[in-house]
Amino acid sequence: MDSLVYMLLLGVLAIIALSVFFSFVPVMLWISALASGVYVGIFTLVAMRLRRVVPSRIVNPLIKATKAGITLSINQLESHFLAGGNVDRVVNALIAAHRANIELPFERAAAIDLAGRDVLQAVQMSVNPRVIETPTVSAVAKDGIEVKVIARVTVRANIDRLVGGAGEETIIARVGEGIVTTVGSSGSHKEVLENPDKISRTVLDKGLDAGTAFEILSIDIADVDVGKNIGAHLQTEQAEADKRIAQAKAEERRAMAVAQEQEMNARVVEMRAKVVEAESQLPLAMAEALREGKMGVMDYMNLKNIDADTQMRASLGKAADPNKNEKE
Repeated sequence: MDSLVYMLLLGVLAIIALSVFFSFVPVMLWISALASGVYVGIFTLVAMRLRRVVPSRIVNPLIKATKAGITLSINQLESHFLAGGNVDRVVNALIAAHRANIELPFERAAAIDLAGRDVLQAVQMSVNPRVIETPTVSAVAKDGIEVKVIARVTVRANIDRLVGGAGEETIIARVGEGIVTTVGSSGSHKEVLENPDKISRTVLDKGLDAGTAFEILSIDIADVDVGKNIGAHLQTEQAEADKRIAQAKAEERRAMAVAQEQEMNARVVEMRAKVVEAESQLPLAMAEALREGKMGVMDYMNLKNIDADTQMRASLGKAADPNKNEKE
């Protein structure tokens, strides 16, 4: 009885030990690798476990690459995995590049993947070029007419410049700049409408793909529309601005004239006050002259006659010109 219990206990312990062994040591993965012609040591798989590397994420891509005729080492794949890269995506990109006869070393593919770009998509775009459509670009020709252009840019990924190369936004911005320059240098908007391919040729000759991760294959004009008469609008605004300036200057001159008139009126009032003051002192001066004998009675009478004659002439003048009183 005791021996039976002892054997059962040994069996349970053996089963537990085998379970722990097979869960820690990927024996089935090792067998699959051997069956696929890829030799991976069992201790290498155990070391991966100790380094917290999932063995299947290394061995399965290695089997896939070997079957595709690409020679890779397990150390390359494991180091890329430990660096935070996507091993399966890099291997798929290498296989796609190998099938398309595109030279793509593992180091470059790993660098592209670690740079945050989709290396598989880049290889696919290199094989099958992509079309990028620009937003509506507004430009003004020399005759002042606005032209709205939409272009389609066919690009192919340049694998050698994927690391550090500019993206699609730079391509769109440069194409838009080229469109504005070409339309702006045209003498009339009719030239652009008659020859839209002029825009394509001019923009394509500028080498806009320099420093980018793409190679521009063609630039095609999808749509050309006529917009507003910007020149006339600007001239209208300029005329309105000139009008406001002229009105402001006229108002300034009017204000200066009013100020001068008020100043002259003040001077006239001041002079009249001085005349009245002088006239008020005249009788006193005449009386003083009579007392001191500087003026005789006959002189005074002659002065009165002259004053009376002056008043008579003034009254006759008013009678001859009745409108003079109204004007005064």
